[in-house]
Amino acid sequence: MGDDNVVSRLGSLKALLGIVAGAGALYGVYKLVFSRAGDVNTKKSAKNLIVQPGSLMAKVSGFKVVCKSDNLDPDTESNDIHSKSAGSLEPRHLSMLLSLLQSSPNPEERRNVLVTLGNAAAFTVNQDLLREFGGLHIIASFLSDPSPEIRVQTLNALNNLSMNICNQEQLKIYVPSVMQMIETSPVNSDLQLAALRLLTNLSVTDNHQHLMKNSITLLLSLLIVSNDVLQIQVLKVLVNLSSNPDLMDDIVQAQAPASLILLFDGCTSTSVLLRLLFFVGNLHAWRPSAQVAEVLRRRQDSLYCVLLDSSSQLHHKLPLLLSHPDEEVKMQVARLLT
Repeated sequence: MGDDNVVSRLGSLKALLGIVAGAGALYGVYKLVFSRAGDVNTKKSAKNLIVQPGSLMAKVSGFKVVCKSDNLDPDTESNDIHSKSAGSLEPRHLSMLLSLLQSSPNPEERRNVLVTLGNAAAFTVNQDLLREFGGLHIIASFLSDPSPEIRVQTLNALNNLSMNICNQEQLKIYVPSVMQMIETSPVNSDLQLAALRLLTNLSVTDNHQHLMKNSITLLLSLLIVSNDVLQIQVLKVLVNLSSNPDLMDDIVQAQAPASLILLFDGCTSTSVLLRLLFFVGNLHAWRPSAQVAEVLRRRQDSLYCVLLDSSSQLHHKLPLLLSHPDEEVKMQVARLLT
């Protein structure tokens, strides 16, 4: 491919977006092209267009890099090519990315835009700007995209945006959609993991925890069939929810698989086991009245019967964990037994 073709490719905003999404530190390339986008009749000859072997640009793109020594216009901020990061995106760039996300018919391009927005959303200033630009709902609209990868990147972007309390007020309406995605997605998939990470952020405070109370059974079931990584994420949500006394009635009445008790074993990952013990510790803090306890005992598949009732096998499993090699596990077990 000749130099003119390379410059033409560099003149295309959409072609460069993949570089921006893949490497925030190379955002300056994007800014360079954006600042010249209006001059459609200008073509500069490029010289010495080379990529240093092993460089970041060589790894993330097939494009060659316009070197600093090239004959660029004086107003071109060539130093930004290697210095800008996702945190340095200006408001106009965020607005442009949102517009491109809505208008692009190319799934790969939309994915790249979402990656870029997700990286930018790790910064508080961008979290606020994206909310003010209406970006939260624009991004969330791709939760129903037919491409699983686009849905994953949508969830990742929303996850970063949800670290902002003000953003959570807008994102809470998507909790049912996220729950449905967890239920219908393949077990241990990236979709499930990304969705659970978003729910973890949304359940840190008790403001929106009630939106998840009808999904306790789903979360408990996932503990049985998922891998360690997903189990940890499920338990983060359950620990958050069980820290809210107002939700405890819903939690203990939820249907729970009897095999849940099998996880309280020395063969279970220590990280998973610790979070299980934290969860049970929160449950133990709840004290039902005698009347409520009697009603719950009639439901043999309730979480109360599986983990809390005097007939629960957990009372036999916990003492065995006192010999666990991890000191924190033993400490948490001792607390539960006292």
